[in-house]
Amino acid sequence: MIQKDLIADLELKWNRIQLEMQKTGMDGCLITADVNLYYLTGRVYNGYFYLPVEGKPWFFIKRPNGLSGDRVEYIRKPENITDIFREKNIKHPDRLLLEADELTYNEYIRLLKIFDPRETGNATTLLRAQRCYKTPWELEQFRISANLHNKTYSEIPGCFHPGMTDLEFQFEIEKRMRSNGSIGLFRAFGSNMDIFMGSILAGENAETPSPYDFALGGGGVTSMPLGANGTLLREGTAVMVDMAGNYTAYITDMTRVFSVGKLPDPAYKAHEVSIEIIREIEQISKPGTLCAELYHIAERIADKEGLSPYFMGTKQQAKFVGHGIGIQINELPVLTPRSKEVLQPGMVLAVEPKFVIPRIGAVGIENSYIMTGKGLERLTLAKEEIINLL
Repeated sequence: MIQKDLIADLELKWNRIQLEMQKTGMDGCLITADVNLYYLTGRVYNGYFYLPVEGKPWFFIKRPNGLSGDRVEYIRKPENITDIFREKNIKHPDRLLLEADELTYNEYIRLLKIFDPRETGNATTLLRAQRCYKTPWELEQFRISANLHNKTYSEIPGCFHPGMTDLEFQFEIEKRMRSNGSIGLFRAFGSNMDIFMGSILAGENAETPSPYDFALGGGGVTSMPLGANGTLLREGTAVMVDMAGNYTAYITDMTRVFSVGKLPDPAYKAHEVSIEIIREIEQISKPGTLCAELYHIAERIADKEGLSPYFMGTKQQAKFVGHGIGIQINELPVLTPRSKEVLQPGMVLAVEPKFVIPRIGAVGIENSYIMTGKGLERLTLAKEEIINLL
């Protein structure tokens, strides 16, 4: 069931969660969401993972067939779990953590009826907090993703030919992504957070507000109102490419800007300010740095340069300048003006100060970083200047 090379990594995660359960007096934690199963077992399966406050976990499997190992039990339905608890003398959890933010209402109520705990807690909140701090194995997965992400971005100019639309450009980039090993799956936390393998914003489309809680919008297509919308890539257009680094289960995030010919001077100025913000954040970020301070640094520099009306959008401005990344693209911490979080070693985050210049398009960069004991280690190394596609 558990790959031998992951045992130490997974035991570290289990121990962290058990320590948190001990602090809050919880007896056990029951997990079934794909992302959390992968985080805690190294695989996705149909079933449940149960971690008692003390001792080893249990794996209750519905599908696929053929998994075996210590404490692996096949079940037909979740009601079978309590039967196995009785048969195996597993202590019944009176205080049980369930994924309250990820289960459907029906499944949540069903599990409450099955276990009938005296008290419940939110496993989603606990796990998202724990997933902030990556293990050594997870950090290596980010480095693998970043190397392939960098490779793909170096090939983007070869994806362009005159007369293309933004959608056609995106299709070609996606092809390069898959050829370089992208798994093609972009996971995001929260309801109504659908997205393709990334986003491309060309010209005026960058000003279009989106219902999704991402940094910038775009009109999108049909039922996906985000990103590329068929804009013709004509001369004088800025093209922002924000495509996923999902070459392992751990996603790096990177944005670069391309131009079709020369852009007006304000676009280059704003782009340089974005790089200035990134350099300043790189310089001051240390363990203990307030996440809110990073947002305020970006905001102050944008204001000093007279770019506040264009910072993180125009018609709709995002109120963050970065976010944690991991198995999902929008993990903790979040760099917002009201954040109470501080940077700590083991966190992995993306910083993305961006500007939208009316009638020209979006400019600015996004880089992914590992927070080390000394400062930020940059993972995304593609050229940062605006690259002319002609």
